[in-house]
Amino acid sequence: MATFWAAAFGYTKLAYPDEMRRELLASGLTEDQLGDRAVAEDPDGAGPRLFFQRVPESKSAKNRLHLDLSAAPGRRPTAEELDTEVERLVALGAARVHDHVGAWGPWPEHHVVMADPEGNEFCVQ
Repeated sequence: MATFWAAAFGYTKLAYPDEMRRELLASGLTEDQLGDRAVAEDPDGAGPRLFFQRVPESKSAKNRLHLDLSAAPGRRPTAEELDTEVERLVALGAARVHDHVGAWGPWPEHHVVMADPEGNEFCVQ
């Protein structure tokens, strides 16, 4: 998941520093266990750091956290910009779930509900 979300946000997926990796492996952790945790960071340092931890349970209900990605930060995207971003995310492994077209008060609303490679829903607007 860290690889997908790092690419989705334009972040860098961090590797364990060599000394930390050696220390963790020496403590008895396996390579598989090291792979259960990952970090992705904004290369510019402006955005939030994302921490991922694999859990044994599969998704059973609605997400506890929902992300909305903007196809055009700071403004309403054109239909073409929205489609381009959705296509980029599909190429990374996401699935298009459905399009929502409607209105919120006086404003038109169009966003695409998607699922990441594990089935967690997020929207692109």
